[in-house]
Amino acid sequence: MSAFSVRRLGVVTAACAVAALVAGCGGSSSSPSSPSTTPPPSSGPPTTTTTITITASGVSPQNISVTAGSRVTFVNNDSRTHEMNSDPHPVHTDCPEINAVGFLAAGQSKQTDPLNTRRTCGFHDHNQPSVTNLQGSIQIQ
Repeated sequence: MSAFSVRRLGVVTAACAVAALVAGCGGSSSSPSSPSTTPPPSSGPPTTTTTITITASGVSPQNISVTAGSRVTFVNNDSRTHEMNSDPHPVHTDCPEINAVGFLAAGQSKQTDPLNTRRTCGFHDHNQPSVTNLQGSIQIQ
């Protein structure tokens, strides 16, 4: 086998290994979840606003209602960084528009992309996905 063939075989093998690793990431083999149609069970009625504030106590309000086409602003008033993303964790596929917020340093604010599809979108802090005070929903009407 020539040196070129050995190199080519190595590149193909490496590419296959990377593809296998990527395919294995993300958890279960079940079908992707569909967007949520109702707020989380512990939530109260949604508040009509386009701003969600993050503090050391969590997000406030946790559940909001906006009109289709709106953008929601996340304001980080905590001394810690947060990374706000769409549910479900860790794939963030229900409402990709929320993923535009992403990483927020202390004191920073960012907006979602326009929320055009009428539905209810859950969100969470990617780095603290099980902290319920950092979870909520955006109802798009």
